[in-house]
Amino acid sequence: MVADVKSPAGLAAFNTTLAEQAFATGFVLSGEDAQLFAALGSAPNASTYPNVARWYANVASYTDAERKTWSSAGGSAAPAAEAAGDDDFDLFGSEDEEESEEKKKIVEERLAAYAEKKAKKAGPIAKSSVILDVKPWDDETDLAEMEKLVRGIEMDGLVWGGAKLIPIGYGIKKLQIITVIEDLKVSVDDLIERITGDFEDHVQSVDIVAFNKI
Repeated sequence: MVADVKSPAGLAAFNTTLAEQAFATGFVLSGEDAQLFAALGSAPNASTYPNVARWYANVASYTDAERKTWSSAGGSAAPAAEAAGDDDFDLFGSEDEEESEEKKKIVEERLAAYAEKKAKKAGPIAKSSVILDVKPWDDETDLAEMEKLVRGIEMDGLVWGGAKLIPIGYGIKKLQIITVIEDLKVSVDDLIERITGDFEDHVQSVDIVAFNKI
């Protein structure tokens, strides 16, 4: 995995992984984060790899000495500094309990902030494509005016699309029109009620021909 971040494909895979978790092995900093950080060497393009860029900035906020204390996931907590010599080991071994608790608190606060940010992240907007049949009273109804009135309805989350006239018999045509709605903002029933209620001189009835989620 350390070598992977040197390639675009590996970096893209790591970016996808970080969309679901804060760090390399989950939600706790580990030796894998330190290794990947060292392998990467510099922050990636934030536009292309936003999750990796966020992760890199987070890991970079720690010193080299702190990163050496992170244990590998599933392994023992043997600091890399221990192998470097007694002086470095004594440096970390002298850390008192208060400092250790402070670091733990910082990590927990950052994880909590990340979780809160992720929870607030807006999901995709649910939309539907709806085809309506708008039927006039008779063959004397001005269909161009009827379509103009229907399209004149403006609602937040409502976008009108294409339309056409379809013969239904006895010289009468109906207006078939497409609209795209945001499900949480627009009720099709309310829309139909508004068309039939506001334009009762032109519209006899409105039927739903198709209703598809986008």
